[in-house]
Amino acid sequence: MLKADNNVTLNQYRLALSTIWILILILLVRYFQIQILEHENYSNKSKSNRIRKVIKNAPRGLILDRNGEILVDNFPIYVLKAIPGEFLNKDAQFELISKYVSIDSSALKKNYKKYYRGKFIPTQIAKDISFKQISFLEENKLNFQGIYYDQIPERSFPQNIRSPHLFGYVKEVDRKIRRDLVLKNSYELGDLIGWSGLEKQYESYLRGNSGVSFYEVDAFGREVGTASEIQEKRPDPGLNIQTTIDSRIQKLSEELMNQRKGVLLIADSKTGQILAAVSSPDYQPSLFTGKTSIDDWAFIRDNKDKPLMNRYIRGAYPPGSIVKMITSAVLYENEAITSELEYDCDGSYQFGDRIFGCWNRQGHGLINISEAIAFSCDVYFYKAVRNLDFDELALMFTDFGFGSKTNIDLPNERTGLVPNRNYMTKRYGKFGWSQGALLNMAIGQGELLATPVQILNYTNLLATKGKSDVPHFVMATNLPNNVKPKLNEDTWSKIHTDMRSVIKHGKGTGRKANPDINGMIVYGKTGTAENSHGDDHAWFIGWANYQGENYTVIVLMENAGSGGSIAAPIARDLFKIISENIVTKSNA
Repeated sequence: MLKADNNVTLNQYRLALSTIWILILILLVRYFQIQILEHENYSNKSKSNRIRKVIKNAPRGLILDRNGEILVDNFPIYVLKAIPGEFLNKDAQFELISKYVSIDSSALKKNYKKYYRGKFIPTQIAKDISFKQISFLEENKLNFQGIYYDQIPERSFPQNIRSPHLFGYVKEVDRKIRRDLVLKNSYELGDLIGWSGLEKQYESYLRGNSGVSFYEVDAFGREVGTASEIQEKRPDPGLNIQTTIDSRIQKLSEELMNQRKGVLLIADSKTGQILAAVSSPDYQPSLFTGKTSIDDWAFIRDNKDKPLMNRYIRGAYPPGSIVKMITSAVLYENEAITSELEYDCDGSYQFGDRIFGCWNRQGHGLINISEAIAFSCDVYFYKAVRNLDFDELALMFTDFGFGSKTNIDLPNERTGLVPNRNYMTKRYGKFGWSQGALLNMAIGQGELLATPVQILNYTNLLATKGKSDVPHFVMATNLPNNVKPKLNEDTWSKIHTDMRSVIKHGKGTGRKANPDINGMIVYGKTGTAENSHGDDHAWFIGWANYQGENYTVIVLMENAGSGGSIAAPIARDLFKIISENIVTKSNA
């Protein structure tokens, strides 16, 4: 028998043997790494093919009125979702889904792209699916891969009131929204997030914490049962918030503003609690829930009356004569005027080379300051402020909160505008304006602009002699500090006397606001504000002392004309609503 010579050297043998053992060692190390060190990681990947993780949206907290009535609730709706890793032949499946649920396939594709986050993370493709549509999908479930439906809570509004600017609305978190969020890891795609109004302001209270459930699926992505080895997490509902709104007063106030354009506000003068707030025109609060049609959105968006704008915090208006009490406060504090000092109004006043007119072209005759407030005489104030300093008057406006936010608990409040010398010089140049600007500001015109909420705060301060809390919509004890105008007690008393004369005097411009209710004492002021963009705005501000409490009323009617003839009668109706519906501390 022939034998081949063994030409392998001992070193070669040892090298081959070492190589074999090294390879075996590498395999053992890798085996140890996969099976021991990275067991959890690969186990989770394995489970992801067998187990479906489903996020359960937490119901948002309820929004209640001051008496505990539910204003904003939750209602379950169906959504259709897809697991991208299991969702094969997408175009064909989109067409098939479109056939069964009667939703355009392009909309399904758009949603898929919008909410896509990962291969094994459920992606929402349709919302507000009806039970009938769900039935069609169930009957044809074997034709779909990676498709399932779920229930999520959607906002609903059980009370017969609107208040969309107050409640605000929520949006679904998509990829773009999530990318811009500060706390992006706190939100999953498809979660709801407060986008305006109270929903946005109190998002951290209302949102709650999502839960998660786990389901076993077969090779076709069909659920075959729950994954009992993994404990599910139940969603934690958000916290409820209780507002200061009285739903009865709110509803009646909204009915009063039907087909009108403007703002109504009712508040407790001392506490700043707002009982009713109407910005009109508005829209149904359910507009941004469920499916919003393109036509509905276009109608609201392009409406020339701007129903989307919250007028009481975003509208900046010339206040007109309703701020004459600020001018009189400066005059009283400087002892530049007394209650007995009279000026003659013949319907106009010449200042330099300009003629400043009074609303009453025939003139009011010889009158004192109380009558000037009652009759809303402009000429009296033109003559009374001639020697005042422009910045001194501007400072009194800022002392009452004009030109800055009230810090009401709603987002996106505007600041309004109080012009001073620096502002006028920057805008018009050193020689581009004159002392005539002082006369305009003294009667609430010129560059002066205010929001209705600033006017509410101003009126509350007048009613309480500078001791009112900040206006607010949610019951709270940690309110921000309010401005505190410091006037002499005698000045406050004179202002109250003057505002009472607006209602009680036989020629008072606010006499139509008097509700003639036993035990109710009303104070007020009307204003007809010239508007450079259209017809005059009609104002009424005031408060009613009723059963030991003061209730402030603000009426703004856009482009409506005279405050005395248009706004005052509406204020009278509001005072009646207060007397018929208010729950006082004595009988609460």
